[in-house]
Amino acid sequence: MNLFICRGGERGGEKELTLGWSNSPRVVLTQRVKVRNEVTGYVGDEATLQCLFPTTSSDVKVSQVTWMKEMGGKKQNVAVYLPDHKPNFPLDNSGRIRFLNVSLQDATLIIQPLRMGDEGTYICEFATYPHGNEDGVTTLSILARPTNTAESRKVVAGNTMIPVAVCTSANGKPPARITWISTLPGNFNASEVTNGDGTITVTSQFNMVPTAVADQQQITCVISQRTLTEPENIPVTLSVLYPPQVTIEGYDDNWYVSRSEAVLRCVAKGNPKPTHYSWSTPSGSLPPTVQVQGDRLLVQSVDMTVNTTFICQVTNSVGTTRVDQIILVQAQPNMAGAGSTGGIIGGIIAAIVAMAVVATGVLIFRQQQKNHTEQDNDDLDGPPAYKPPPPQKKIEDPELDLPRYHELPTLEDKEPATMGPSLEDEYLDQINPIYDALSFASGEGAPEQGFIMSRALYV
Repeated sequence: MNLFICRGGERGGEKELTLGWSNSPRVVLTQRVKVRNEVTGYVGDEATLQCLFPTTSSDVKVSQVTWMKEMGGKKQNVAVYLPDHKPNFPLDNSGRIRFLNVSLQDATLIIQPLRMGDEGTYICEFATYPHGNEDGVTTLSILARPTNTAESRKVVAGNTMIPVAVCTSANGKPPARITWISTLPGNFNASEVTNGDGTITVTSQFNMVPTAVADQQQITCVISQRTLTEPENIPVTLSVLYPPQVTIEGYDDNWYVSRSEAVLRCVAKGNPKPTHYSWSTPSGSLPPTVQVQGDRLLVQSVDMTVNTTFICQVTNSVGTTRVDQIILVQAQPNMAGAGSTGGIIGGIIAAIVAMAVVATGVLIFRQQQKNHTEQDNDDLDGPPAYKPPPPQKKIEDPELDLPRYHELPTLEDKEPATMGPSLEDEYLDQINPIYDALSFASGEGAPEQGFIMSRALYV
């Protein structure tokens, strides 16, 4: 029969060893070395490689603890501890590597500050009796936070697609992903370079056909990487160099003889800003009544010598641009133009007056509505404007013989009135205003009438 040893898988952070003889039942022993399968750290930070060997039996003796690193297919000692000797760090004795606790049961290793070269596979091994060596394996992964920058490139306007901006994510691990946000037409590409320390630098360029319109426009570089909690956005303002763009302002097609203070202005923009302005005519020299003031051309008094073409030439570091302005001098002012201007002004004034009239009408209408509303409210809420006369006392004497209708006196029998109008007359006057126009007082002074209107018609 033969003895065999089989290393098994992990269970709950512990490894299993299978022991047995051929043709006999197998015995499973649980490995007691406790390690973390993978540890992630950042360049410059601290990494903790846990390694514990708890013993529950006094029969198991630990004589040595050793950390090793797999390098090029071989194992290189990183840290060694023997009870009779001080801890030893053969791979790096600068103090970056140390034990958390100097103990045969706790061999946890501290590495600080981390370098990209520290990445790899580490083995923590305990030399025990009577079971021999027991170990645990940990993979240390190093992440590097990149340094991100973005900038524009000064380019000259043209017809060829070239890089106008560059974005760089340097010394990162894993490599970053770079994209661009832009409203301008273009495309981008990226390249990677692995540095000597294992970090990776990613460079992305934004390409487009540079034009004057693109100058001072903004695009955005977007960088995503594992060590970033969220993508980093870096705005970039493009810088496209182009020659001056020039126009001449001030000529109103109404330059006439003896006009004073006529001005032409040369308006120019470019990148970089224009540095030089010059005025001339096709003949080279300027009329004697013309005065140059930088980008302005002042004609103190217009005469026929100004009847020419003025040339403005503007220069910057990219190039020179010139524009022409033809001047036609007239003997008399252009009254059509003045009439047109006066018509425009008159139209504006008429519009303002019309608006004022409309506004006044609206205010009057609203005031009338307000007055009507208040009057209606007074009619509804207040007492009536007319108060009827108090009723006459009722005659309670039953023996009083009231006259019959046929016994009432006629107009002929009625005696002339000697007193003023009675309450009845006032009442009838109030309820029938037309009565005054159809009735008259009887008596000697009354004019003769062709007919007589009885008051009974209005009762």
